[in-house]
Amino acid sequence: MPLDVIIVNWNAGEQLRECVESVIENSQSLVRHIIVVDNGSIDGSEKAIKNIPDVKLILSGNNLGFAKACNVGAQEASSDYLLFLNPDTVLYKDTLPLVLEFMDQPENTGIGICGIRLVDESGVTATSAARFPEINVMAGSILGLAKVIPRWFPRHLMPPDELKESKLVDQVIGAFFLIRKSVFDSCQGFDERFFVYFEEVDLSLRAKQLGYSSYFLSSATAFHKGGGCSDQVKATRLFYSLRSRILYAQKHYELIPNILLILLTMLELPLRLLRSILKMSLTDVQSTMTAYCKLIAYFAGRG
Repeated sequence: MPLDVIIVNWNAGEQLRECVESVIENSQSLVRHIIVVDNGSIDGSEKAIKNIPDVKLILSGNNLGFAKACNVGAQEASSDYLLFLNPDTVLYKDTLPLVLEFMDQPENTGIGICGIRLVDESGVTATSAARFPEINVMAGSILGLAKVIPRWFPRHLMPPDELKESKLVDQVIGAFFLIRKSVFDSCQGFDERFFVYFEEVDLSLRAKQLGYSSYFLSSATAFHKGGGCSDQVKATRLFYSLRSRILYAQKHYELIPNILLILLTMLELPLRLLRSILKMSLTDVQSTMTAYCKLIAYFAGRG
């Protein structure tokens, strides 16, 4: 049993129970522990898995943030591999056997992290892997240049036509994030300054700097709803996404690219507002303004 599964829950509703049951039903005797860290849920979702055998439930009492909650769960793990799994995912029968068989092959010892093909309700490949968010990648995403000049501004999130075959990638998506425990420990886990978003990007980059690659395994699949619990709080989700993006740049960019990203982030505000107005969505306008006000207040407070 070389695998421990760590699930961070925050008001996931029925999705949490479905996710846990899919792990149990499809564990193939490969899973030692299922560790659920509940981040102060108020919807009662944690109660549905409280009495399931072989599930260790950790009640944080409040929202620690995704990165810190993952680290809390990892402290309870003892297997060779850690699988960080979002509660809006569902595993299939061959998901875990395929991944572990691949990772256990002697020629793959240099691969530290493995992700799989995530599919939506229609079976279509959803976001499963991405490029590191270097400044040209972020500019292409923010300004829409990735659609016009992809050669100079590659897409951040890799589309399905780039993921037809298994291959090395910069990073795999955190919804299904399998990592060797030795690599996780060498990286000292997730950086807890990332409350949510970019924590797996940062860890993947640090693993690569230590000589460990990330791999997208196309033959293994799982269902991923996407959006998940954060759909409940769109303004907060946007705030943390923008904040984590800037914190990542401050940690990994040189000075000039760092400044450029901040400028691009501020330029993105009117672009987001324009899109919301064209959609005639007052809710999106309000969410965008709320997120940016919180972003400015956060960095002003740090200064």
